[in-house]
Amino acid sequence: MTKAAELAKMGEVLTNSQIGGRRNLIINGAMQVDQRNSGSSVNLANAKVYAVDRFYWIESSSETPTGQRVTDAPNGFTHSVKITNTSTTTTPSYTQLVQSIEGNNVSQLYFGNSSAESVTLSFYVKSSLTGQFSASLRNGASNRSNVSTYTINSANTWERKTITFVGDTTGTWTTDTSVGLDLIFRLDDTGGTSSLNQWTATGDAFASGSVRFMGNASATWQITGVQLEVGLQATPFEHRSFGEELALCQRYFQKYADDGNGNGYFTNGMITGTRLYGVIRWTTTMRANPTVAGTSGDFNIQSSAHTGGGFSIDETHNPSVDAVRLRTGSNSNLTNGQGAILRFDAAGSLTADSEL
Repeated sequence: MTKAAELAKMGEVLTNSQIGGRRNLIINGAMQVDQRNSGSSVNLANAKVYAVDRFYWIESSSETPTGQRVTDAPNGFTHSVKITNTSTTTTPSYTQLVQSIEGNNVSQLYFGNSSAESVTLSFYVKSSLTGQFSASLRNGASNRSNVSTYTINSANTWERKTITFVGDTTGTWTTDTSVGLDLIFRLDDTGGTSSLNQWTATGDAFASGSVRFMGNASATWQITGVQLEVGLQATPFEHRSFGEELALCQRYFQKYADDGNGNGYFTNGMITGTRLYGVIRWTTTMRANPTVAGTSGDFNIQSSAHTGGGFSIDETHNPSVDAVRLRTGSNSNLTNGQGAILRFDAAGSLTADSEL
């Protein structure tokens, strides 16, 4: 979009009172934050696997496409998510990239009421395949959905797409900490619906006649600049600072680790008996009490009487939305009553997951 076109669009949107406060309902739409994988390729098996923060891949079959945050992106962006098909099948029930949006963040849409707001989706996409593709919105119960399409015109070329969805005046839409709305980019399905651009009492997410991604060996599909906003017009992408985007992601997932140079996360604690007890206070309040993992990694303890590595964490006590208490395994070198530092070695990391 040229600068003149952007200014014209902004003027139109301002006239329609669409701009006010934060516009984009999507978190990490520019694919900047990748706490789990740090840009490494990940196998996207049929379980729920995150390609980058807040965007997960899920499928019903056992294909293993790969997902990776890459630096190939359109002007104005630095990263995209790239999905690569590593096999060929014509029988997947569904394969899709999804962002589940917390109900608290979509309450202003008034879905399920007569005054439901329309929303507009915009994004940049690039694929080795051309033709019709599917995008949809769905409620958390998967019994209300609206399927639409977009067309990729040129192979291996970044293109910007926009889709407007009318607001749903019926159905049940949660406005709490559970899933309020799913944004779905479905790339394959053995079935498909012909009921497009309307709300139906189903969980449909694939339009009949769309490209069958998994049936094309080595096919690629990339996306970035994903924005979902209230109104009938797509405005220029709302760039947030990396710090803002990271904090929004950390409501759902946080990782604590060494950076490989001895500059990793640490926390203070107290030795009781032959164990160290410490507390990690999360960087930001999490959506729900998280699942804590990674405690079998390599942790280092530093006290006035002992400095050494190889410790594990054998208990995470009552993880809450704000903090967790940790306890290390017993070690006779630790001295009761001393203060100490628990530090993450290069091989140690701890994650807190409260994803939707």
